[in-house]
Amino acid sequence: MADTINLRELLLFYADSGVDDALMDEAVDRFAATEQPVIPASANEASVAQPRAMRAADGPTPAAPTRAQTSVPDEGQSERARLLAREAMSLEALREAMQGFDGCNLALTAKSLVFGEGDVAADILFIGDAPGRDEDIEGRPYVGRSGQLLDRMMAAIGLDRSNAYLAHVIPWRPPGNRAPTAIEIEICRPFLERQIELVQPKLLVPLGDLATKVMSRSPESIVRVRGKWWQCKIGEASITALSTFDPDYLLRNPPHKKLGWRDLLEIKAKLGELSPR
Repeated sequence: MADTINLRELLLFYADSGVDDALMDEAVDRFAATEQPVIPASANEASVAQPRAMRAADGPTPAAPTRAQTSVPDEGQSERARLLAREAMSLEALREAMQGFDGCNLALTAKSLVFGEGDVAADILFIGDAPGRDEDIEGRPYVGRSGQLLDRMMAAIGLDRSNAYLAHVIPWRPPGNRAPTAIEIEICRPFLERQIELVQPKLLVPLGDLATKVMSRSPESIVRVRGKWWQCKIGEASITALSTFDPDYLLRNPPHKKLGWRDLLEIKAKLGELSPR
């Protein structure tokens, strides 16, 4: 029984650390892999004595293959993203531009681009932080346990994915579910803002701390601002917004579901005040 519990804890530790894919059927013996063959001293001397011109004649030694060529992103990539986003006249065109964008290294490590989903003319747009493992596998926002909870939350106020729109601040899963860096956020920001401009919602609902800070451009935490209406600036537009807890956070902290429910009632009331399109 103790071995079963220890194995379970080990698997949970691996999952929390981002180890979620088995790459090989058998474990690699790292000790055997690092053993180096013993080269006789005479062979080393012969190699050194070999004329440089003769070694060069064989051509350069090929470089070891790498999984993907990465670089350090900078403000130039953020400007590229802004130009691409500005040129996209539809959500489909924006998706294609993001699929071909190579200025964010997260796109090299993620399995999928997680683009927005839902009603392209929705009155309300929910914004999460970054995709997790389930979203990365399916290429869709908010699936798995957190997605099921968000679906129940929306259903409680008469919403679903046919009359709401879901998106993420970061469209590619960061390795190991780590927090995205500041430059990664700024590179991805134009793509999210263009989605919002194309959908033209009347209400924005940032889910969680990161989404709230990114959309408000403020260091205020979700604990301080949740449940309070504020105005979100997107280009020339000012959109009414209310932040609430992310479903994943509520799964880990069930007592806070009552606060999330209060926020949902506020959102329902505000939607009722809006005139139909």
